[in-house]
Formats: sequence, C-alpha cells, structure tokens
Amino acid sequence: MNIALIAHDRKKELMVQFCIAYCGILAGHSLCATNTTGKLVAESTGLPVTLYLSGGQGGIQQIGARIAYNELDVVLFFNDPQQPGADMELLEIARLCDQHNIPFASNVATAEVLIRGLREGYLDWRDIVNPKK
Repeated sequence: MNIALIAHDRKKELMVQFCIAYCGILAGHSLCATNTTGKLVAESTGLPVTLYLSGGQGGIQQIGARIAYNELDVVLFFNDPQQPGADMELLEIARLCDQHNIPFASNVATAEVLIRGLREGYLDWRDIVNPKK
C-alpha cells in the first residue's frame, strides 16, 4: 500500500517516534512524505521514503494530487491545531481523502488504529480500489 506522511513542525518528532514504533509494519509498504518529515523518518528508521517538496513549498499540494488520482491508500497527517494557517492544509487533505475514500488520520491515536488495521488486513479493500500495476 502507498502511505503518505505529513507532519507540522511541532509534530515531526512525534511522527518520527511513531514510524520507529511501527517500522516493522511500514517496511512492507511504500512511503512518501513532505520533504523535512520524510528526511527525518528515513534517517531515523532506515525506511525508503519518496520525498516531495516541503509542505509550505508545495508538498501538501503534491500529496493532494496523488490523493486526487487515487494513488495513495493511507494518509497520516500529524496536525498541530495551534499552528497558524494549519486549518486550511488539513481541511484540503481531509476533503480529498473523504472524496476518494482514503483512510486518513490527523493525530497519533487515529494513525495507530489505521496502522494496526493495516497489519491485520482491514484495509485490504484498498487493493481492489487501487490495484497494483
């Protein structure tokens, strides 16, 4: 499955810790991320991560485009609700995920449920919606 990772500045360390904790599960999937988040995750876990631009430079829009083309299966966006302007980024990604039925987490609690569900096969229906080419 294709998993996108996004984290606001004050949530990047949480994303890294999350990816370390679930490295075994994530290793079986393709990861992509906004630039800084992806670099931190790759350096900390050794997992390969496809990097897009930094969020403020267009990385959020690049991931949004992959959602719109149904190229992602799970989106983990660790949101910082206290970050100015964060609401618009989050709403756009959430709207696209809702529109295309892509599982979406905006916090670590929901991300944990999704990753554990991924491990158990509860998201295998995405293989029907988004078959591997």
